[in-house]
Amino acid sequence: MNPHELIFFSIFVVIIAGIILLDLGVFDPKDHIVPFQEALFYTLIWIFLSFGFYGLLLLHGEWIHLGNEGTIEQLQHLIDKFDHPINISGLTYPEALKVYKNNLGLEFLTGYLIEKALSVDNIFVIVMVFYAFGVDSRYYRRVLFWGILAAIVLRFIFIFTASALIQQFNWVLYLFGGLLIYTAIHMFVSRNANEQINIATHPVVKFASRHFRVHQGFLRNHFFVRKEGKLYITPLFIVLMVIEFSDVVFAVDSIPAIFAITKDPYIVFFSNIFAILGLRAMFFMVVNVIGMFRFLKPGLALLLFFIGAKMLFHSWLKSVGFTTMHSLIIIVSILIVSILASMLFPEKNKEV
Repeated sequence: MNPHELIFFSIFVVIIAGIILLDLGVFDPKDHIVPFQEALFYTLIWIFLSFGFYGLLLLHGEWIHLGNEGTIEQLQHLIDKFDHPINISGLTYPEALKVYKNNLGLEFLTGYLIEKALSVDNIFVIVMVFYAFGVDSRYYRRVLFWGILAAIVLRFIFIFTASALIQQFNWVLYLFGGLLIYTAIHMFVSRNANEQINIATHPVVKFASRHFRVHQGFLRNHFFVRKEGKLYITPLFIVLMVIEFSDVVFAVDSIPAIFAITKDPYIVFFSNIFAILGLRAMFFMVVNVIGMFRFLKPGLALLLFFIGAKMLFHSWLKSVGFTTMHSLIIIVSILIVSILASMLFPEKNKEV
């Protein structure tokens, strides 16, 4: 990190940490079942904050890498380093900076939208985990809060490690692209499968049973309990471990997908964090209506296929003038069509 990146990143982390602590201490004073209206309200707040950050990038995107005293040469170096699909030849510094900031904002918005859309599939998994373990719905918020907090740390490690690999070995992009296409095909083929989680055979449950003392039953919202001088983990902590394990698997798809839009690790990280922070509220908003969107999974599969193909043919697409705006339009179109199709052609009730 250069000094400008360190300052911007530190301020961002401090603000995000403050928001998380505020959420924990003020907006989440006790465990309770979250109604749809409350979930919708907080979802809209997180979306508002995300678009506020998008506005900040449009106004002062140079703060991330350059501070207030950049040059046209430094700007061109950033464009080359992170392979931004823009051309500033013949422009003055203010003109070039405006083009750069507009593209940076679009990359953040597109990455945020991808992560937000793919997180819906992650919600399916979280719901199955809660149901499989028989977790009281009053404790969903607590588990999700600590799960999201751990996810932020893991995403930081994953994103900046992947960025270093991509900058050192460009062929990693093709590996990511192939992985996304494989995932897209698998998602489409298994779209109607009745997925279940077998607690007895889950690798995380086996690992926890082998290496920790596990208490036999839930103890309200506690993750740990001390019994006869010995520390035990509760089933609720195992649920947290399973959800975190599932998020790591999910991140293997979602993070490379955003690298298809931008190779700037800071934009990847910022878009990821804003999407993740809104996941808990979105979970409670969509958990009761997720069954209505029957074509969402095929839509997500098509989205992943497009992003994987974009990674595989990124050099050719750049040569023909394919921009971040083109990616955003295609991604939004896929999501809108899948949602509209679900509403226009709802699944018929099956006769018993």
